[in-house]
Amino acid sequence: MTDDPMVLDLMDSEPAYSSESGGLYQGDSRESLKQLPDGCIDLVVTSPPFALQHKKEYGNEDQEGYNDWFMEFAEEVYRVLAPHGSFVIEIGGAFEKGWPKRSIYQFQLLTRLVEEGDFDLAQDFYWYNPAKLPNPIEWVNVRKIRVTDAVTHIWWLSKEVNKDSAVKDGERPQPEASNQRVLQEYSESHKNLLETGEYNDGKRGSGWDIDPESFANKNEGSIPDNLIEGHSARGVLDRWDEISALEFLELISDEDPEDLSAGDLLRTLGMGGPDPDNLIEASNTASNTHYLRMCREFGFDHHPARFPRQIPEFFISFLTPDPPYDDWDRGTLDRPIVLDIFAGSNLTGRVAESKGRYWLGFEQEEQYVQTSQFRFMDEDEIRDSLNDETSDFGEFAEVGND
Repeated sequence: MTDDPMVLDLMDSEPAYSSESGGLYQGDSRESLKQLPDGCIDLVVTSPPFALQHKKEYGNEDQEGYNDWFMEFAEEVYRVLAPHGSFVIEIGGAFEKGWPKRSIYQFQLLTRLVEEGDFDLAQDFYWYNPAKLPNPIEWVNVRKIRVTDAVTHIWWLSKEVNKDSAVKDGERPQPEASNQRVLQEYSESHKNLLETGEYNDGKRGSGWDIDPESFANKNEGSIPDNLIEGHSARGVLDRWDEISALEFLELISDEDPEDLSAGDLLRTLGMGGPDPDNLIEASNTASNTHYLRMCREFGFDHHPARFPRQIPEFFISFLTPDPPYDDWDRGTLDRPIVLDIFAGSNLTGRVAESKGRYWLGFEQEEQYVQTSQFRFMDEDEIRDSLNDETSDFGEFAEVGND
């Protein structure tokens, strides 16, 4: 698609495709990772297949063998991660098969990553997805003894945490991080406080003594919390005449659409007595509209499990510095390298490129490798590639939707 960026020199094999700042490689990530030299990656952001009861077409391990399977990837990630680097994993929970009780597989995995994998848990985050359908249906809708599970965990792991970093003069954060790169707009109440200068200072019941000047300084914005709001079906509501009901269900559900009743859908839309979520408060963000639209336009199956844009956007900004990189001296190359070991539709790579970072992606399923290129191509470029007899796209057009 373009001249090869220097980040591709880290790999021995050829990418399925490349862009201005990176390349996607098809194959098992455990093997692809072995091609990378030690300590060359600044950030890994990924969302592996979850250990769900319902088997997905992209492949997912069962709960019994899941953690052994994942640790094979983690061992290689630790090796290729730079000392200042971070490993961010978005991972969903699940119920135990046939029982109204939760599996703790993701917590067991976290324990193993820390105790066996030598990672440090820098912080935990949560993705709140208000569009998730109630599941398992048996316990939430039929027997009504559980509530809708609307969050997934995000583990921010690092190779080495230094408590003195960014505290002493001349020290750099370890791992690399700055919340000043992800500041949010002040709330209306905080804006009013800054304008009026009126704040109820003094000693609190908790023992904190609040100085009257504590909240008087106007900075660039407020420090975000560890809740990421949004869902991958965002953008559906403003184009709902363009997609089928089945496509909508595939976008927002972990369940097989054939297992869902009309009542399940109505409850998700806030009709017919919704089941409560296990998190209070909500808002919706994130979209993959260009990718989904191109898949439909040209008759390809889209990847059915895409995390929202906010996850890679937040962590790439939070955990790697923004350009220009005149003073960047921590990495292997002249700017940070972001890797996704379960690339799927390659949203991580697209976001990394838009933010001026190098990127690499590994994806095993050939059809998703092919369609992930849509994120880097406009409609005319895709059409030209499909009409090109030398293009690999042609055979995959048969894979998609009729």
